[in-house]
Amino acid sequence: MPFVLAAADRSIALPVFSFLHHGRVLMLLMPLLAGVLTGCKAPAEPVTAAPAVLVGVVTLQTESQTLSTELPGRTRAFMIAEIRPQISGIVQTRLFNEGDTVQAGQPLYQIDPAAYEVVVASAAATVAKTRATAKTAEVNAARNAALVAIDAISRQLYDESQALVQQTTADVAVAQAALDNARINLAYTRIVAPISGRTSLSTVTPGALVTANQVAVLTTLSQLDPVYVDVTQSSTELLKLKSDLAQGRFERVGQGDARIRIKLEDGRAYPHPGRLQFSGVSVDPGTGAVTLRAVVPNPDGLLMPGMYVRAQLDTGVTPQALLVPQQAVTRDTTGRASVLMVDANSKVERRAVSLDAAVGNRWMVTAGLAVGDRVIVDGLQRIRPGDLVTTEDVVIKLVAAEPATAPAATVSTSVR
Repeated sequence: MPFVLAAADRSIALPVFSFLHHGRVLMLLMPLLAGVLTGCKAPAEPVTAAPAVLVGVVTLQTESQTLSTELPGRTRAFMIAEIRPQISGIVQTRLFNEGDTVQAGQPLYQIDPAAYEVVVASAAATVAKTRATAKTAEVNAARNAALVAIDAISRQLYDESQALVQQTTADVAVAQAALDNARINLAYTRIVAPISGRTSLSTVTPGALVTANQVAVLTTLSQLDPVYVDVTQSSTELLKLKSDLAQGRFERVGQGDARIRIKLEDGRAYPHPGRLQFSGVSVDPGTGAVTLRAVVPNPDGLLMPGMYVRAQLDTGVTPQALLVPQQAVTRDTTGRASVLMVDANSKVERRAVSLDAAVGNRWMVTAGLAVGDRVIVDGLQRIRPGDLVTTEDVVIKLVAAEPATAPAATVSTSVR
């Protein structure tokens, strides 16, 4: 049913309608008023540039650096003698203490000599007998020579007497050889050290029966001053070093044997350097490696056969090595190395670099940097490429002034 206002209510309805009408208009105008007010704001103030960040830098300079490579190796005795009996018998006495250092010619064991002394006495008697027989034959031959001259005896008898002299002389020689052999066997009852060295454990005790030239050794002597250190190097890296030397990248270290330094199993440096003496002339087909042998002094007896050591071999000298502190180098997820440096405009620049060898707490750089470049080593967390910086020089404390350890480069006397 249509809504109809009574006449009495019209005076109230008109003001209400007017209010609602004006309210709708205001709602429509509010967005326009907001836009006007926004446009009337004051212009924004200009943004001030961030102050330059202070960073520590190292200015790169070249220096001469000796290169080396570190390879695993094993120590070996300079000389080894396995002690075995040369005659059979009963061991009477052991004449050394296990682990002692003995000199060449020093007695080690005494085998019962009684049986061999009897043989010597018998051989000596045989020699005396044959000499007497030979003397008689010589006298008879001389007498027959005088008789045959006057035809007192036949020529045949004379010839037989001369032949008997030769026979008895040979018998004397045989008997003398038997005596010499008996004396040698008697001397073998006292087993002596053929070389100077350190004794190992004894495998026999007094009362044991030993036989001539037996397989089992009585003990082993090892000459330990000096000692050998055998290390291996890859034939591939040997070829690489030869190529580097041919291109003039490295200078050879001296004209004699290469120097070698030893690190013990616990990481300590061995105090006595050695000299590389031998390089294998063939490649092991199973490992593709060449064996290097060095002679190392061992006056204190610290090195024992079979010890694992790490050998550092000098490979050459690069006269203009460019070294950068390791703390300045970062790597991305792919392993590529880079540094942050300050360019001519005092802005930070990221530079990719190629690294070759570790030198203490520095890296040897082969590409990416040049002499005079300023590499950032302090304040790296506060900057990023493109930032404006101010610089101050930083002194890096160098660690271990040892020759550079190349990742794989090696050397041997075969390339000299």
